[in-house]
Amino acid sequence: MKFIAYPLLLLLLSCSTVTDSGKNKNYLPDTPQLDSELMTPEVLWSFGRLGSPGVSPDRNSIIYTITYFNIDENKSYRDIYITSVTGGEAKNLTNSAVNEFNAVWRPDGRKIGYLSPASGSVQLWEMNTDGTGNNQVTSIEGGIEGFDYSPDLSKIFYIKSVKLDQNIHELFPDLPKANARLENDIMYRHWDEWHDYTYHHVFVASYSDGRVEDGMDIMKGERYDSPLKPFGGTEQISWSPDGKLLAYTKKTKTGKEYSLSTNSDVYIFDAETEETTNLTEGMMGYDKNPLFSPDGRYLAWESMEREGYEADKNRLFIADLKSGEKVDYTEGFDQNVEALSWDSNSQFMYFISDVHATDEIYRLNIGEKSINRITDGVHNYQTVEPAGDKLVAQKVSMSQPAELYLVDPVTGKDQPLTAINKGILDQLKMGKVEERWMETTDGKQMLTWVIYPPDFDPGKKYPALLYCQGGPQGTVSQFWSYRWNFQMMAANGYIVVAPNRRGLPGFGQEWNEQISKDYGGQNIKDLLTAIDEVAKEPFVDENRLGAVGASYGGFSVYFLAGNHNNRFSAFIAHDGMFNLEHMYTTTEEMWFVDWEMGGPYWEKDNAVAQRSYSFSPHNYVQNWDTPILVIHGEKDFRVPPDQGMAAFNAAVLRDIPAQFLYFPEENHWVLQAQNGILWQRVFFNWLDKWLKEQ
Repeated sequence: MKFIAYPLLLLLLSCSTVTDSGKNKNYLPDTPQLDSELMTPEVLWSFGRLGSPGVSPDRNSIIYTITYFNIDENKSYRDIYITSVTGGEAKNLTNSAVNEFNAVWRPDGRKIGYLSPASGSVQLWEMNTDGTGNNQVTSIEGGIEGFDYSPDLSKIFYIKSVKLDQNIHELFPDLPKANARLENDIMYRHWDEWHDYTYHHVFVASYSDGRVEDGMDIMKGERYDSPLKPFGGTEQISWSPDGKLLAYTKKTKTGKEYSLSTNSDVYIFDAETEETTNLTEGMMGYDKNPLFSPDGRYLAWESMEREGYEADKNRLFIADLKSGEKVDYTEGFDQNVEALSWDSNSQFMYFISDVHATDEIYRLNIGEKSINRITDGVHNYQTVEPAGDKLVAQKVSMSQPAELYLVDPVTGKDQPLTAINKGILDQLKMGKVEERWMETTDGKQMLTWVIYPPDFDPGKKYPALLYCQGGPQGTVSQFWSYRWNFQMMAANGYIVVAPNRRGLPGFGQEWNEQISKDYGGQNIKDLLTAIDEVAKEPFVDENRLGAVGASYGGFSVYFLAGNHNNRFSAFIAHDGMFNLEHMYTTTEEMWFVDWEMGGPYWEKDNAVAQRSYSFSPHNYVQNWDTPILVIHGEKDFRVPPDQGMAAFNAAVLRDIPAQFLYFPEENHWVLQAQNGILWQRVFFNWLDKWLKEQ
């Protein structure tokens, strides 16, 4: 249940607008003139959202996308932009009413390839680097979902959904009006979609200056997905420099076996012999995101060791393709790695790692097997890519949405390349973000972010909110969220307390792993330590405290509702786990609950599992005495909506003030503009009612 960047991709795809002969117009809003210095939901949804940066082959230019939301239409509009690595004015290359995505440089630097639904289905298009000469390259039936060029420009791969299973009307053709599903195994639904009888397959096709021949399905007949559903993209597939090899990520399991395992592997397809080999056979955890070195000698990928554990240490493995040796280059490095990128000489690899609640850029020296930290600050870097003697990186913080920066790999200093939202940010006043270290009940040190209201006055008393993170191993770093936005909470007059409690990355694997099978234990004590410490401040009203959170954070709120000893005056739980026994048999990826709970609830002789289920919040409803707002999306199949309904119904039956905000079309997140604004309004109306008006 990690909260990561993938939901934005789903959002952009789901909100795509397809035009008919240009009838629809593009939406490029002017900078709004704000009536107040304080953040509002409408302002939050007015920010342009940066995505998919890519450095040109000559290292002089960068392409990226910006998405704007038209709140009245409840739609998104996304275009491709270009700017120089030395900075300067950016240019909109597409400026269309459809949502372009997957923009990549052609390896010769003469064209930019991208995906567009302009023809009625998503196809590969190309344009000149100044945005002229748009040309549709493919006309593949049903459209494609991702692509990339081989470095030698002789081929492309593309991703396409292939139908292999029969639906109810194909099984019973004489019942055309029947509306049903017939299932023989689990994994019939995943995250927010019912299985549609198709599988993501990788196709390889010859390419020649804007012409693509028929592609070959390198997974023909396989009932597996590459990239992995539901969040995998082209980062899980990589060409060798000579275009002869294609590395891709695949999980060769279905149904019950799929639901119980995280064991994905990196496969290598030889385009000349059409043979496929499993590079990571015998490696039992997640192996994904392969990346060939520019000289073709190495293949790097992200790897977890243990099967069934999504929060295992994410290691950096590199295979020497000449010798066959595979080495864990992060052995002894007690942090996770992600967003891998090679330098042009294949001597260094750059990556992002979470350390003490910030995401920083690191460099691996392949020959010396040494890792050095490059950046240090109150921020999150999200991507990194070499550009000559500098790095191009995407950076956010709790006080600023994503922008592109040029980073000096020697000093770690950066300078902005984009200023997408400067016009709005210049009109807003942000609250102070403070780092505090606190001693936990077991004598450890815990970092807690405290965010203050704009124009904070230490002579006043403020209500405070305890933010309970999801995941359960999701980071409380310097993220910028379009829902759980700390500056939005602060702008509404709340002091926000966001602890990095037990079970979060960035503080070593031992700290991260402690939470599993101990949901009602030390991490709950950590949460209470954070709010108790901040509540001692003279500017905090200890009688006006609230607790809010989503997913595992929602579980935390439900648990605290029955175990808070009158600390809190209001609760908000979004998509939270309420009844762990029911959750076990209604979620979809069984490996998650198996690992986290220690086994199924019916194993009465399993002491670890029975202790886990004893923490289920529904066991403590008799202690509930505090107003609670419950929020849930119908399409959340990880934490099914009946969890929220059960919690709300229990509160009503207990005569506790309660509200239930239900979204029929949303999933584990809230992705539509007007729903997002509604979420914020209901959220703060509830908090204000119980923490300000009493």
